[in-house]
Amino acid sequence: MCAYSPDSAGGNSAALWPYAAHLSTLGAYVTVPDMLGYGRTETAQPGQIRYQHWRQLLIDLVRKEHDERPLVIMGASMGGMLAYDTAAATGLASQVVVTCLLDPREHAVRQRLTWHPALARIASPALKAAVGPVAKVRLPLRWIADMRHIANHPGLVKQVLTDPGGGGGRLPLGWMRSYLESSPLVEPEHFAQTPVLMVHPGQDRWTPLEISQPFFNRIAAAKSLIVLENCGHFPTEGPGFTQMLDAVQDVVNSLRQRGK
Repeated sequence: MCAYSPDSAGGNSAALWPYAAHLSTLGAYVTVPDMLGYGRTETAQPGQIRYQHWRQLLIDLVRKEHDERPLVIMGASMGGMLAYDTAAATGLASQVVVTCLLDPREHAVRQRLTWHPALARIASPALKAAVGPVAKVRLPLRWIADMRHIANHPGLVKQVLTDPGGGGGRLPLGWMRSYLESSPLVEPEHFAQTPVLMVHPGQDRWTPLEISQPFFNRIAAAKSLIVLENCGHFPTEGPGFTQMLDAVQDVVNSLRQRGK
């Protein structure tokens, strides 16, 4: 089995190392790519990064690396929709596992993504002016996104926000505009091929279950939901953390049995 794990806008591959390490003990070959502007992925033109580049990076990676092994595409936070889109574009995944499915077209999602509801109302109109040289201006993501609630443990929040390759990094205004204007590659009613497991943190103070569930409920494919007890947006707390690992292990075991 092969697993690809897109990270969230506040994380990077290093932050997801404990999850990747566990998956590898199950016999999976795990790849955790850093998105452009994060971790160790570099670009000569950081001001040109757009959300569509993130999506295309994952699609290209999956197409290039795919072989005969079953493929699970996993995504945390914003990475949930990236995992969904990658599966939709390639048709190569045996399973999609996400913590959230955030559709930025929805006002309820925008209200939660930004650090204040008033900002959600003005962000999109204001970012329409982000064209030309202005679009290349890079700002800390925490100035717009509600990064205060990326985790429920203050120490973990601080660690994320001070990581220059993670939540302490900067993204161009053009990226922010491109994300807010993005749509899923396939509407959920037409996403029928790949099963979806959503392991949603039960104590997510940033993006609660109710803003992911409408999109999830519309998915035509086989789907299941597990609410992780006591877990924040960055799911590290017990017993939810163990529940998440057990759920992924069940997916791996099921794919392994089908492959025999």
